[in-house]
Amino acid sequence: MGILLRTRAAGDIEQMDRTDCDEKLLDNTYRQFWVINRVLSGWRGLYNRELRTMVKPDQSPVTVLDIGSGGGDLAVMLARWADRDGMTMHVTGIDPDPRAAAFAGRRAPMPGVEFRQAHSGDLVREGARFDVVISNHVLHHLQSRELKQLLADSESLAGHKALHNDLIRSTIAFSLFGVAALPFRKSFIREDGLTSIRRSYTRAELAAAAPPGWSVEHSSVFHQVLACRKG
Repeated sequence: MGILLRTRAAGDIEQMDRTDCDEKLLDNTYRQFWVINRVLSGWRGLYNRELRTMVKPDQSPVTVLDIGSGGGDLAVMLARWADRDGMTMHVTGIDPDPRAAAFAGRRAPMPGVEFRQAHSGDLVREGARFDVVISNHVLHHLQSRELKQLLADSESLAGHKALHNDLIRSTIAFSLFGVAALPFRKSFIREDGLTSIRRSYTRAELAAAAPPGWSVEHSSVFHQVLACRKG
């Protein structure tokens, strides 16, 4: 691994996480995320392996909580895939950032999808439960204390399993993304994507940070999933 990526850059800050970042660039970033998540994040495979087969005997909706849902593209993608497969799914996307919540709230209404400005802890205090709890590209944003809290909240909220999909820090991922993201203009996609990779965990680092009951699993070429399964 190159010197730049040998140590996790936990102290680096992504532009979109700054409260004073350019709002137009931030909106463009949320708008362009759907391409990144559709093509690069590995969620189609995760959906096929982990969600598509979860049909309840009583035919009630499979409930999914998307923590840190950002602009809402993943929640919408999952609901669309489920609908095409004839599966009943309800996806709740939550994000504590008011800017993300506002962007998601401006989306055209999608059956089976709702968004809230909320923290996972808010839903724990409400006594909420979901079949599956997920997140995408959230873990690397968190400090150690925040990571532990997210995982504790996920265990409380998930009835069957929790799946936190995130990047794997590697020289190859950093180099390829640097080239692949060149077409994304007037947004934070490329700059923040490279920062995200520097902030992300190796498999060994994520396994060391995970509490008992959690395991690091393969997701896609450049992604790993921190998973908790309840049978």
